[in-house]
Amino acid sequence: MTRSPSRSDPDSPDALGTPSRRAALRLLDAVLRRGEPLEQALVAATRHVYGPDRGLAHAIAAEVLRRLPDLDALIDSVTERPLPDDAKARMALRIALVQALVLGTPHHAAIATVLPLVEGGPRKLVHGVFGAITRSGVLLPELPALPPKVETRWEAIWGADMAEGARLAIAAPPPLDLTLADPGETDHWVAELGGTSLMPGHVRIVDAAPVTELPGFAEGRWWVQDIAASIPARLLADRASGTAIDLCAAPGGKTLQLSAAGLTVAAIDVSSARIKRLRENLFRTRLKAEVIAADVLKWAPAEPADALLIDAPCSATGIFRRHPDVLHRVHPAIIEEMALLQARLFARAADWVKPGGTLVFATCSLEPQEGEAQLSRFLSDRKDYAIDAPDAALLPPGVPVHTDGYVRTLPGMLADQGGCDGFFIARLRRTG
Repeated sequence: MTRSPSRSDPDSPDALGTPSRRAALRLLDAVLRRGEPLEQALVAATRHVYGPDRGLAHAIAAEVLRRLPDLDALIDSVTERPLPDDAKARMALRIALVQALVLGTPHHAAIATVLPLVEGGPRKLVHGVFGAITRSGVLLPELPALPPKVETRWEAIWGADMAEGARLAIAAPPPLDLTLADPGETDHWVAELGGTSLMPGHVRIVDAAPVTELPGFAEGRWWVQDIAASIPARLLADRASGTAIDLCAAPGGKTLQLSAAGLTVAAIDVSSARIKRLRENLFRTRLKAEVIAADVLKWAPAEPADALLIDAPCSATGIFRRHPDVLHRVHPAIIEEMALLQARLFARAADWVKPGGTLVFATCSLEPQEGEAQLSRFLSDRKDYAIDAPDAALLPPGVPVHTDGYVRTLPGMLADQGGCDGFFIARLRRTG
């Protein structure tokens, strides 16, 4: 017999659409209270919702995280005493307001679907605060505020212009970037997909259909990869031939680039789930690589390679516009922990490059501890390595080569074309 939903069932639809809001609440709790990455929390948080409702839960949570300081400022402006940060009433208001003010949900639906989240709690308060804010006609700022600690840190390191660029970058989900298996087909895929290109082998699409429904996906003619994320392998493929090792390789975008460029690639990663995605991507694109499941701090190759790519684990603060959760869960202790891991990995793997070979070190981080300081420390320890500065022609117009020979992408770069993720990339030559 089919069980009828009841009000005691935590996922009963007290109002149509409530289960997706419950899932959004679970996602936000996972990120803000437990410090989990949003994507990692998605499976457990959405276990009782399916199809479009799962996507809606993710969209609501992501938009709350993009706009969190501004949403809280609105809530605090109409309450006599601030609600605790982790109070369900505050969480429900964040979810209701982001629907009404960002996602275009009718106001009655936005509040009706969140009131069941505070059943047994201050429902009248939630309803009253929501009504006071929406009746006032107030709008969220065009450029979201960054979390104060993040803004202070980035302004101190990079200056006010970078922080302004970060606010612009997080104002809306970014465009979809594709890397092509054959750069010679760039004009064809720009026309086929209705996109633009910032350099050969790249296509950018705005308001794209679901990725799996786009032309060329099933045939493996391209893969999703931010243009900044494509730079490390571009710099390696330009100088290298023969064998290449891609460390921390999954889900495989850079492995695919190296294979498509004609290198014989060994791709190493410790995560079985991520390796599964790497194998799927290789199968779809019909590209080849040896896939090795191993901890790179314990594994070693049988012999050195002509090229080595260290796509090092990092805080991932450079991909905040795609993953706004990093703004709220990454703090200095995590950054320092990741920097120590990178230093161990960098030092260990440096011996896996043949004399005369090329090493590229990259992180998707905006923290100097995970980039500039890492490179400086490595070069002071390894006199058999030297910077191999890339030609500017290998980079998208608007992304410069630093005077010290490395590449640093920052919020604000390529802003008129849709922006790019934050990366640090250094290409080195082993001299002896």
